[in-house]
Amino acid sequence: MAGIRLGPDDSEISQQSRAAPADLISDDDRSVAADSWSIKSDYGSTLDDDQRHADAAEDLSAANLRAPSDYSSDKEEPDSDGMTSMLGLQSYWDAAYADELVNFREHGHAGEVWFGADVMEVVASWTKTLCIDVSQGRMPNHVDNSKSESAEQGYKFLSGWSVLDIGTGNGLLLQELSKQGFSDLTGIDYSEGAIDLARNLADRDGLPNIHFLVDDILETKLERQFQLVVDKGTLDAIGLHPDGAIKRLIYWDSVSRLMAPGGILVITSCNSTKEELVQEVENFNQRRIGVIQDQEGCKDTAPQLQYLSHVRTYPTFMFGGSVGSRVATVAFLRN
Repeated sequence: MAGIRLGPDDSEISQQSRAAPADLISDDDRSVAADSWSIKSDYGSTLDDDQRHADAAEDLSAANLRAPSDYSSDKEEPDSDGMTSMLGLQSYWDAAYADELVNFREHGHAGEVWFGADVMEVVASWTKTLCIDVSQGRMPNHVDNSKSESAEQGYKFLSGWSVLDIGTGNGLLLQELSKQGFSDLTGIDYSEGAIDLARNLADRDGLPNIHFLVDDILETKLERQFQLVVDKGTLDAIGLHPDGAIKRLIYWDSVSRLMAPGGILVITSCNSTKEELVQEVENFNQRRIGVIQDQEGCKDTAPQLQYLSHVRTYPTFMFGGSVGSRVATVAFLRN
């Protein structure tokens, strides 16, 4: 799974979803694709997925959020956001990566770089500086303006960081992080085609040490925790699924479980602003605290995730009296 595919030259795209003709996807296609959300995996299931969906639906109801039925794929007519909904379905990504695998085998093409190569490079270098600061016990302020450590110092601090890329796609972000000094690298994606492509590209580019696994973040079979978790567009795609509201709740629960204590999540989105991501994390914290208080009677429960920093160097534009950018990259710390 990957983010919405924005070409590197598409500078006019804002953080708003595009609409597309409704006849691009049928009701039957939506239903079949929605049913295929679960992945095939070599790992045995350790989670009660039905219960997690039920819990998420209950949270939505309690919060007076949009009901899951509003996202149903069984509408009489596809809505005007047909293409937007397709980007949230596994069948779309399976087909996309099947095409990219053919292009790779026939022409050696790596495929698209989501949000553009410039954004990927910013995310990787900014994340490196952020992790070095945290390694040295410094809480970041304006990370973008920090002095870069020497390559030797960077490798010393970063070689011990375990990294998980959620919805890795073709794995190019992990390759870029490898160039920055990270070495314990794992990428997961629910599309087998994406993992096949990522492995082929890593082998071709001399990076066979990067591990790639077929795994769905919403039904993850991973038992390991990571010091750094990165997401470039996956939450966007999850939110575009017909049951996106519920799946976003499950996303935050799964991601927090995969983060080691003191670990960092770096999330890049073109559909959510920095403020919206911070608010979504705050909502997750409040739900979690409420559950703990109900089950254990604890009154003084600290938030599990807290805002750490965000990229401040992306180009901005003015729209409707507000300043924004087409991409937001935000970091959160797990307490």
